[in-house]
Amino acid sequence: MGTGTGPPTNSAPRASEYLHLVKRDRPWYKNSRLVLLNLWICLLLITSSTSGYDGSMINGLQSVTEWEKFFNFPTGGKLGLFNAIQNIGSLCAYPFAPYIADGLGRRSTIWMGAGIMVVATVVQTASQSFGMFIGARFLIGFGLTFSASSAPLLITEIAFPTQRAQLTSVYNSLWHLGSIIAAWTTFGTFRIGSNWSWRIPSALQGLPSVIQLLLLWLVPESPRWLVGKGRESEALDTLAYYHADGDKNDPLVQWEFEEIKAALAFDREVAANVGWISLFSTPGNRRRMRIIIALAFFSQWSGNGLGSYYLNKVLSAIGITNPNTQLLINGILSIFSCTVAVFAGFLCERAGRRVLFLTSCVGLLLTWTLETICFAVYSETGDKAAGNAVVAMMSYKQFSDGFIDNLAFSPLIVSYTVEILPYAIRAKGFTVFNFAISISLIFNQYVNPIAFKALGWKYFLVYVFWIAFETVFCYFYVVETKNRSLEETAALFDGTEAVLLVAEKAAENAGLKKRLAVNENAKESNEKVEQEFIE
Repeated sequence: MGTGTGPPTNSAPRASEYLHLVKRDRPWYKNSRLVLLNLWICLLLITSSTSGYDGSMINGLQSVTEWEKFFNFPTGGKLGLFNAIQNIGSLCAYPFAPYIADGLGRRSTIWMGAGIMVVATVVQTASQSFGMFIGARFLIGFGLTFSASSAPLLITEIAFPTQRAQLTSVYNSLWHLGSIIAAWTTFGTFRIGSNWSWRIPSALQGLPSVIQLLLLWLVPESPRWLVGKGRESEALDTLAYYHADGDKNDPLVQWEFEEIKAALAFDREVAANVGWISLFSTPGNRRRMRIIIALAFFSQWSGNGLGSYYLNKVLSAIGITNPNTQLLINGILSIFSCTVAVFAGFLCERAGRRVLFLTSCVGLLLTWTLETICFAVYSETGDKAAGNAVVAMMSYKQFSDGFIDNLAFSPLIVSYTVEILPYAIRAKGFTVFNFAISISLIFNQYVNPIAFKALGWKYFLVYVFWIAFETVFCYFYVVETKNRSLEETAALFDGTEAVLLVAEKAAENAGLKKRLAVNENAKESNEKVEQEFIE
């Protein structure tokens, strides 16, 4: 089917053609129920901040003297284990997460993960030994998998149709919110002359999970999960309450409800076996998984691993050794990256996914090439002027990466993954994505410090060549999905008329197809009158 960059050949109407027919009498922020829904979605969005907090906290703690003393100045493999153990914990939970998400529901899975993380952060804060700290971080990763595997699914399955892509894109962008909190917390506490300089940041890591434990049962369950479990009346009630002020006969609600039912029925007919093998059993699914796994590795192997977990080591290598300066740079970069990522998340429906991914790849390739050249000159000559140029280039590069990388790889990797997966395999496919993320992170956390120490500036060349490969891959394989509903996106990969007809049938049942025809007839009539007047 080629690269998938062109429009499908089927002429069935798309979601964007129907949504403008469903007139709202006021903007969403004046609709109390949509405001409430988005508040519940914000409660789900902070799940991502837990992971971002961890990366920034561990990076910050490496500049905190009391932490280094308490754990006997960890280096090499011991430092790598500190960084990697959370992702090892995540790997251990992946076999169970999709079954719990599909069996107990998205909401219950998030709540269970939050509970595990609260217990883990208590243990982490009270740690008295290396083993206790490592065990707590393992549990944090284990619990995070359950929450992070279901939160994006629930967001994308309950959001208002015109806000779905943007809100799901913001999910991964809020990784940086946790990073900001951790960066400035460690900046504020590193002056404390006791173990509380690192115990306070450790305790705050559990704050998002505590909030979720208290409020999560107020969040609506996924209508798609409810329909899949035969609880159609509850699904319709949820859609009506939040999307149409309780009106079950509203055309938009009926369209959503009918499209969910038709899509699930189609999945049952053509994909009765939805086990793990189904992820690779059809050409469409293989195309999905190729893109998903590639983006997972791209998001972590674009050089950002050197900045997120080992920023202090990179800064020290270019002469910035003052802990106060290192923590300040960490905090400023976190704020900048978060701002860019959230902004890019809201751009996804306007600019398109392909444009953002390709812009990010090309920009990263240019900045990494420039930094490698500057670092090589400084390392080989030791010239003071060259050193100053490296400091300037590093500062520029950190901010440019904060902008370029966050145009796509922060906001889009999660939202793009969940939207190209049909409901029947969404939880399992998203688990594979998270598994690939963890594998790439573990590799980064073990290999980066060793390779950087052994190769110096030459290690940067590895990233230059890898990012060039990323650019070529995204050009040929990333499929544009903007302005499509979750159910319609499958048509871009499966290439079958039946999938597009799911949307057409749903629209017809909801009365939208008739309204579209009326509007088209009126438009043609007006154009005819205008032409006659001109003649």
